[in-house]
Amino acid sequence: MRWRTAGLLLAIMVIVALPCVVTLNNSRDAQRAATWVTHSNAVKSLTYEIAYLMRDSESASYRLLTGDGGELVRKRAMLASEQVPGLVRQLHEMTLDNPEQQAAIGALESGANGRITLMNQALARLQQGDSEGARQSLRDAGDLFLINGKITDIVHNEDRLLEGRQADAGRKAFNGRVVLSITALAQLLLLTIIVTMSERQIGQRQLAETREGRAVQRSQQIFQAVREPIALFDKDLNSLLVNNAFRELYGMDPSRNAQPLADIGDGAWNDDVLLQRLNDVLLRDRELWDHDVIQRTVDGVDRHVVINARRLQQQDTDAPTLLLTVNDVTTRALAEQKVSELNRQLEGKVSQISDVNRELEAFSYSVSHDLRAPLRHISGFARKLENQLGDRVDDKVSHYIEVIASSAQRMALLIDDLLVFSRLGRGALRLQAIDMQSMVDEARELAESGVQDRRIVWNIAPLPMVIGDENMLRTVWQNLLGNAVKYTARCEVTQIEVSVQQGRRGDYEFTVADNGAGFDMQYADKLFGVFQRLHRASEFPGNGIGLANVRRIVARHGGRVWAEAEPGQGARFHFSLPATDVAGAHTESRA
Repeated sequence: MRWRTAGLLLAIMVIVALPCVVTLNNSRDAQRAATWVTHSNAVKSLTYEIAYLMRDSESASYRLLTGDGGELVRKRAMLASEQVPGLVRQLHEMTLDNPEQQAAIGALESGANGRITLMNQALARLQQGDSEGARQSLRDAGDLFLINGKITDIVHNEDRLLEGRQADAGRKAFNGRVVLSITALAQLLLLTIIVTMSERQIGQRQLAETREGRAVQRSQQIFQAVREPIALFDKDLNSLLVNNAFRELYGMDPSRNAQPLADIGDGAWNDDVLLQRLNDVLLRDRELWDHDVIQRTVDGVDRHVVINARRLQQQDTDAPTLLLTVNDVTTRALAEQKVSELNRQLEGKVSQISDVNRELEAFSYSVSHDLRAPLRHISGFARKLENQLGDRVDDKVSHYIEVIASSAQRMALLIDDLLVFSRLGRGALRLQAIDMQSMVDEARELAESGVQDRRIVWNIAPLPMVIGDENMLRTVWQNLLGNAVKYTARCEVTQIEVSVQQGRRGDYEFTVADNGAGFDMQYADKLFGVFQRLHRASEFPGNGIGLANVRRIVARHGGRVWAEAEPGQGARFHFSLPATDVAGAHTESRA
């Protein structure tokens, strides 16, 4: 802005000063041209006067020679010798700056002097009575000393000088007019720019004022629309500006202005400690933050409010002002009380759950120890019975004993699986980074080791790293890949595919697909239940606990399990895991 103003002032100075300079130069040039014209005319006049005097003196001399003359004619004959030398010297002085004219005037002076000398000689001879000698002297003066050409050269030289000077003066005058024209155009352009900039600045200022007015209006609307009570007070704690929320909360009369803070809200602010702290904010610029106080407002309700205050400095005065905000946290305080009550109730529930967990641990101990002893007795006494009977064991008795032994063994396996299922729900997760590719390869080798002479085609896609419990996730893959191998036993060529994709929420979704027996989707809700099977044990062995373990492990990791299948067309088992360790930490808190 400063550079632009300085440039504008400089341009104005140049445009105003330039015409003055040009006008002065033109005036001086015109005066100089007039002086040169006068000078040239004076030189020519003197030259013509010299020529006239020479001719007039010569003419008077011829009249005297013819006897036609008196004293007046004699004086005319002597004028050339008396006046011409002085006029020639004057010409010399007037043309000192022009060497060419000096040379021409010198030649004129020589001719004039010679001619004057012969004319004087002629007059002297005439006085002596020698008329013929006088006439010869006059003829010799006209023949030997010619001055007409010299007069013409001086006049022509002066005319050429005058023409050159007039042409130079004309060029300077034209240049002056051009400069004045350009200056006039520049002045017009500058005036246009000044008017345009003034109009633009006026428009910008009006626009800025309009925008500022709108901004102030919007600020007022926002200030009044804010639901948090806000007020502005002067140094004496008299209200300057309050919003609708503050006015409604404390029942202020809109028609009253500059109400003392102590009188607002029927004494809600009549607290000596609070007023002292607000005065400290004004006097010492100590900000007041989150000051808790209970106020009884005009509606007769005790409200728990949080007060914040800070000092503001007004632009038009040195007096400070106090900005006061009030936050009604009554609802929050009640909610905190409810939360505290719920926390106490939750602590009681946690204690009950701890008791239940201890009971479950006792039950697990009972299952693992107390139930195993009878099973061992049943299995042992079955073998003793078989040994006791010896040769008396027929086929039917042998079948009965075998059923007893196999049932006891199956019961022991069921107890072991039930204990594993129970521990999966109670043990803490040991979260770490796990390479799913290596874990799938390990589970595949284990699944292949239990089958012989089968053609199995594996299609395993690249798998990512995840965060989870290594032992639990190993159980997931062993169950899913083991089931895929088991339920494809009747296929000539077993095809098992393992893949992964990103879900809509960013989770990893793993899939194990096979071309085996499949199942009917109307029974899919039973698939992940404990000891739930969709095929007979005679067709495919198993206890029905593996998929239940898979669902519990995946759920503890923050994921889910689902399946898709058709009878005889294979099955697709899916499970999801979070892509980061945040969900893993979340599931740990569930445990």
